[in-house]
Amino acid sequence: MELGAFSISLAVKNIEVSRAFYEKFGFKVIGGEASRNWLILRNGDHTIGLFQGMFEKNTLTFNPGWDKNAGQVDTFTDVREIQRRLKAQGMALLTEADENTTGPASFIAVDPDGNPILVDQHV
Repeated sequence: MELGAFSISLAVKNIEVSRAFYEKFGFKVIGGEASRNWLILRNGDHTIGLFQGMFEKNTLTFNPGWDKNAGQVDTFTDVREIQRRLKAQGMALLTEADENTTGPASFIAVDPDGNPILVDQHV
């Protein structure tokens, strides 16, 4: 099961303060819109998302169909297939992708310690 690109989505209180903080570590903004309360930052192979008012908790994020540079890959495991496999193993999901659709979709699982895991397909 290929999960695609990985990043951590941080629930931040002030996006500009957080951006300035992570820029000191060498992260650079590569996407998003601060005016809409979200930014994507990268330092080498490491990607973080800053989200003000969008998530309650920091969230592990996987993007099927993307490589580490958010470039589309030719073959990948569709988010709905990942969801089916997890549900077949008895995993309960917080939200689910609509199995009757194709293309972009997402679901959220929660690990045993309460950490959200967002599987978010954009292609």
